[in-house]
Amino acid sequence: MKSSVVRSAAIRCFAAATAAAASVLSAGLGHAAVPLPSLNIDRTQITVSGLSSGGFMANQLGYAHSSTFKGIGVFAAGPYNCAGHSNYIACMYNATIPSSALNTMQADLNNWSGTAIDAKSNVASQKVFLFVGLSDTTVGPNPMNAVQTQYLNNGVTAANLEYVQRSGTAHVLPTDFDAAGNNSCGSSASPYIANCGYDGAKAVLTKLYGSLSARNNSPAAANYIEFDQTAFSTNPGLAATGWAYVPATCAAGEVCKLHVALHGCQQNYATIGDKFVRNTGFSRWADTNHIVVLFPQTRVDSISRSTAASGLLPNPNGCWDWVGWYGSNFAQKAGTQIGAIKAMVDKVAGGTTGNPGDPGDPGSPATCFTASNYTHSISGRAYALYGITYANGSNQAMGLWNIFVTTTLKQTAPNYYVIGTCP
Repeated sequence: MKSSVVRSAAIRCFAAATAAAASVLSAGLGHAAVPLPSLNIDRTQITVSGLSSGGFMANQLGYAHSSTFKGIGVFAAGPYNCAGHSNYIACMYNATIPSSALNTMQADLNNWSGTAIDAKSNVASQKVFLFVGLSDTTVGPNPMNAVQTQYLNNGVTAANLEYVQRSGTAHVLPTDFDAAGNNSCGSSASPYIANCGYDGAKAVLTKLYGSLSARNNSPAAANYIEFDQTAFSTNPGLAATGWAYVPATCAAGEVCKLHVALHGCQQNYATIGDKFVRNTGFSRWADTNHIVVLFPQTRVDSISRSTAASGLLPNPNGCWDWVGWYGSNFAQKAGTQIGAIKAMVDKVAGGTTGNPGDPGDPGSPATCFTASNYTHSISGRAYALYGITYANGSNQAMGLWNIFVTTTLKQTAPNYYVIGTCP
């Protein structure tokens, strides 16, 4: 009798939670932020890409944390630390970047290697994807040519570097499908996402990860997560929340890859809503290829700030910091925004056994608990948010919160549980 009461209560609770989650999700992506979960991430499969200021930031992350990021995708941006020495306009608007300027940037890489940035020798083994539209006058081919030269100068092989230049394409993230509100391929206009008959997300993910399984053109709304970014930084150029796409297989504990997709100026959630998160194609490919995608978010900052080489400037377009709004170390590991994104990556990848973020053995043989997700939650080993269960401590997603999904949790420290089994 008692077990039937508990079962009925569990079903009622799960139904209520599911109904609440469905109600929230039916309204779109706008729902309360949750903690960024720790998942079972293969740390050898962490990559980053970005468009425009997001491309500059992806480039900066790739050099500053070359031991973490194994692949880099740059859509329409410029070389590392270009605006650290020159006014930002010399790094875009199809400006020719002379070899003398590249030499100055290279001196930074040489001098900072192993200290302010990871050892530059790591760059040689990275996979690199570069893309620019030949009708792009916002950044243009010349700065991208300099990006290519810089990578080649730092040991990236021709086999590991793909550089695509497409005619009729402006300053956009290219796709091969139509989506509501997008601009035309030849127009550099909001939201800077366009059907160009070219799948940019597929191209960059293929270069970084190899052959992909067919994409899912209707990723589940429940797999999009709005997470709390203030846990990682209170930088005035960062929004309070960011977004992530977590495929169901990854939420259930499978080993997955991690890709960071960085929007450009005027592309943050506050400006264009969920278009960069949903209309760029990254989640479509991620869903069927065991890839978690992080979509960190900026915000508009209208305060004029002293920059590295461009004088006093505000950031009214919500760009990623590639000009030094938030410190002269903006391109180094200590840079505020670089540090925040790296912390997000470490949090998501913290569920990987034997990697940083895992507290390890509490000093005695680990204890494992195999039970339903509902039982784990009422026993204090997990908690539920919007119908999904998360392990206490590691915040690993365990799947649906109900009495039917069974998970084995291993306790590795007081109130710290990871998905796994005991020897």
